[in-house]
Amino acid sequence: MEDIILDILDALRRGENVDDAALVKLVNARARRTGADKRAFAKRRLLPYCQRVRSEEPERWASWGVTPELEERLLAVLRMKPRRSASGVATITVITKPWPCGSDCLYCPSDVRMPKSYLADEPACARAELNAFDPYLQVSARLTALSQMGHATDKIELIVLGGTWSDYPAPYQTWFVTELFRALNDDARAGVAANPALAAPGQDAGAVLASEDDLPPGVVERRARYRACGIAVDPRTSRDASEGAGDPGEGARGAARFQRAVDDGALTYNGAVRELYGASPAWCAAARWQVADMADLERAQRANETAAHRVVGLVIETRPDAVSPASLALIRRMGATKVQMGVQSTCQRILDLNDRGISVGRIREAFSWLRLFGFKVHAHAMVNLLGATPDGDRRDFARLVGDPGFLPDEVKLYPCALIASARLTERYADGSWAPYTADELMSVLVDDVLATPAYCRISRMIRDFSAGDILAGNRKTNLRQMVEERLRRPGPDGARREVREIRFREVGTSGVDVGALSLDVVPYETEGTSERFLQWVDPEGRIAGFLRLSLPDPALVARHAAELPVAPGEAMIREVHVYGMATRVGAEGRAAQHLGLGRALVERACELARDAGYDRINVISAVGTREYYRQLGFTDHGLYQQRRL
Repeated sequence: MEDIILDILDALRRGENVDDAALVKLVNARARRTGADKRAFAKRRLLPYCQRVRSEEPERWASWGVTPELEERLLAVLRMKPRRSASGVATITVITKPWPCGSDCLYCPSDVRMPKSYLADEPACARAELNAFDPYLQVSARLTALSQMGHATDKIELIVLGGTWSDYPAPYQTWFVTELFRALNDDARAGVAANPALAAPGQDAGAVLASEDDLPPGVVERRARYRACGIAVDPRTSRDASEGAGDPGEGARGAARFQRAVDDGALTYNGAVRELYGASPAWCAAARWQVADMADLERAQRANETAAHRVVGLVIETRPDAVSPASLALIRRMGATKVQMGVQSTCQRILDLNDRGISVGRIREAFSWLRLFGFKVHAHAMVNLLGATPDGDRRDFARLVGDPGFLPDEVKLYPCALIASARLTERYADGSWAPYTADELMSVLVDDVLATPAYCRISRMIRDFSAGDILAGNRKTNLRQMVEERLRRPGPDGARREVREIRFREVGTSGVDVGALSLDVVPYETEGTSERFLQWVDPEGRIAGFLRLSLPDPALVARHAAELPVAPGEAMIREVHVYGMATRVGAEGRAAQHLGLGRALVERACELARDAGYDRINVISAVGTREYYRQLGFTDHGLYQQRRL
């Protein structure tokens, strides 16, 4: 293992570009010379080996002569899945425990081991189940995996999924978020030795995780607490579930009977969850200590302001009919900065056919409240629902991104996929629903991306359902890549297609020539606000950073003064994001981060707000960015930070 690392270092010192293809050649050459199994030099094993040597064998590390600059280049070669932090932030997704759902949509899966609409073998869900849905343990597992893959974890976006957040009791919500912050504050990463990638070829990867010696004290304590309640917690706490979760355990096998009853229509999802969790002595015992108050949460938040792993974004998932001033004030106090919301369609006929149980008017109202509170709005949209057609889906998406009553900042745009536990199976059986052909689906998604404005980001195009779970519908995991390849081809008229959507234009892992950037301002109007999207773009239109400035209608704010935490005359910065590979706080580099682009965006937003007649500006800052905004002249002010103009 040491020899191949030295080969890589020698190549880097010679100024060679060691990309994946070059790394494979180095590995193959070393394996031929030594007669070793080339699997022993697999990329997923090289970085953990380096991390262990650096941590536990300082003399050997010193003998390699690795300067800080060379170490950064070596990390770039060995980093696994670099796209995961190419947006400048490392993301950790956690799942709340199964809970009765306030809705029963036709297309929604009903896996009794998971919150409604999620499946047990989705990567984040598998990780959650292994860790008893405990927020601390889930963060520890993911934080460990990201570090072991070579990603900086100083800036973390927490995404809390599980259906409708406000369906859960408030004390559980508060406890859940408190434990997320606590895990980051504790730096709850497993030791470098507890890495399954260090197992030799053919060795059980779980063998390196059998001991608790390399696990953080908080992880050991929580595992013991769940075991005392009678809830099994998998010993592979630090294992990344996306690499294979293994045996789901007795709890999963015990749920099979309830799942069959749900699939057969003899039991509802809510009834099964109440039996499995609400009536379980073990889960009831755990629920008695899964509570916290706001004072606990605020202490954890204050500690996180200067922690090694700072929360720079907290995302909560909910339904439009659960959005209200009271619910938004609570999640804002918890530190939330973005809301994921299941819209699915803006056509009332489609919503009704799919038993969505919500009106388009209520969806519009939810968008309005979210923007007035300053949240980023991440809408879920589905194509190929019951009753939909390709042309109808095109019109529906165009309305979502073009009607002032909607206009999300981000969209999850994915096709409806048929899962056995969804009631849509009956419509599939009688022929009233069928999946689009591959060509129809591709055409719809391409047209939807082309219709997306410059201020909107399509975050993903598939759910993480395994092909085995999908009875009918798209099974291609690289659907997004296929769509983007189609978009790069000339259009029907032979001209280059103009794609304005954010993710298509992100600088990603590439460097940035700051001298070539220009600051572009895209204005647009919503019902109740005037928006300004400020973006740093290069001559090719690639985006290196952006800011969302909201100028609320003062009369509208005044009419709702009793419900809103903001006042007339106050503008709102809803998001500031600078792209580039996530870099450790204070580090220098060629990424777009650390070039002063964020500060320049904020200053320009303040100028625009002042010129528009506003005398104060708020920012919906995350807990981990409070210090940054204080340095820019903002002071803590209620649920936000504020600066006089």
